[in-house]
Amino acid sequence: MELSDLTIGQAGDLLAQGDTTSTELTRAVLDRIAAVEERTKAFVTVTETLAMEQAEAADRRIKAGDARPLTGIPMSLKDNMSTRGVVTTCSSRMLENFVPTYDATVARRLYGEGAVMVGKGNLDEFAMGSSTENSAFHATHNPWDLDRAPGGSSGGPAAAVSAGEAVYSLGSDTGGSIRQPAGFCGVVGLKPTYGLVSRYGLIAFASSLDQIGPITRDVTDAAIVMNTIAGYDRRDSTSIDYTPPDYTQALGKDIRGLRIGVPREYFVDGMEPGVESAVRDAIRVLGDLGAIVEETSLPHTPQALAVYYIIAPSEASANLARYDGVKYGYSAKDASSMWDALEKTRQEGFGPEVKRRIMLGTYALSAGYYDAYYLKAQRVRTLIRQEFDEAFQKFDVLVTPTSPSVAFKLGVKTEDPMSMYLNDIFTQPANIAGVPAISVQGGMVDGLPVGLQFTASHMQESTLLRVAHAYEQATEWHRLRPNI
Repeated sequence: MELSDLTIGQAGDLLAQGDTTSTELTRAVLDRIAAVEERTKAFVTVTETLAMEQAEAADRRIKAGDARPLTGIPMSLKDNMSTRGVVTTCSSRMLENFVPTYDATVARRLYGEGAVMVGKGNLDEFAMGSSTENSAFHATHNPWDLDRAPGGSSGGPAAAVSAGEAVYSLGSDTGGSIRQPAGFCGVVGLKPTYGLVSRYGLIAFASSLDQIGPITRDVTDAAIVMNTIAGYDRRDSTSIDYTPPDYTQALGKDIRGLRIGVPREYFVDGMEPGVESAVRDAIRVLGDLGAIVEETSLPHTPQALAVYYIIAPSEASANLARYDGVKYGYSAKDASSMWDALEKTRQEGFGPEVKRRIMLGTYALSAGYYDAYYLKAQRVRTLIRQEFDEAFQKFDVLVTPTSPSVAFKLGVKTEDPMSMYLNDIFTQPANIAGVPAISVQGGMVDGLPVGLQFTASHMQESTLLRVAHAYEQATEWHRLRPNI
């Protein structure tokens, strides 16, 4: 196996045994980036010099006997997480030259463990999209089929892990932006409970929905990363004052007797038959492992899409008001007045999808429409959350598809926003309710990965990882790699 194909656990073992060094491992990953990046376009920025400096420091730390599970392991961050001294663009012209003066909390915690950052991953502009085609710089390509989308908005981080350009990545998930690309790229993506991982330094899209989480090659790696990034942060006002457990302790336990619900609303008309078949097969595996599997109902699920596309654009409209060409970021120069400069800055600095969502959100928040749209959406959000609470009184986890399809061809949905939005129909409810969910590879259809999603109650990441790991170990899907 190539060094660039290792999991965190495998790489950590080699480093601990002295069979390789972080410098060698990082060099192998950077060489892999050089070999395939022109085809995948997973990165906005590759930080080769920084990575080699961090790798050398990690080797010194390992030699001194001060290694941690992530010490010396090459990773990438989605390019909406602030990194001191490294350009952070949100894949937008608005922030094309923005260099933060501080690190996001998750970056600081990873650096504190001795992690090595090889680059910043491409995304849909300001994390608004489901295909990573809305980037202002370039579209990212799916390593399993370069003519297809990797999903979004964390398509760059997911493609990088899938293609061997990073051992693991961090993404952000507002309506499925970790899980959907993880499903499309055949890797593991975990959206934690809202507030479990600090959002300090994450450039906001929709503040009541955004959450940072890991994208990894297997469930064990997701647990390892969570051990570092989860936990209270006083600089994030939404952070939960909670001491997380050691998530790796949940792994390797059988799931005999666990109650698993299968919501019927997640098997919809228009879903690709191959995806449904693969997910049904995966559900049978769970039953064979001794879980108690029963059908259930979440009747407000069909309303989740409408709720999301009122709340998220409304919050985006407020969050993106700060980009006015005055304080930082892009500023239009050819303007006749202050108001003309503001208008031209936003007209030229934002892409079409961001403008679309700002307009949707501004309309929903406007006088005369606030009660009819935003307030009503918040009320339905409460119903959706209550529905999940009731379901988790009966079930330990819920199992569903991650997406209604496998990865689609690049370009086929860009002119049809509603078709693109429907790709997140199975992932958005977890964000609306604030509960944790994970996508693992649940099969293959025509040579493309199928995402299998597990959802659990608030702060039940250990249960989520336990079930996902048990399924993963009972199948061989997670061992497959794209041929690129």
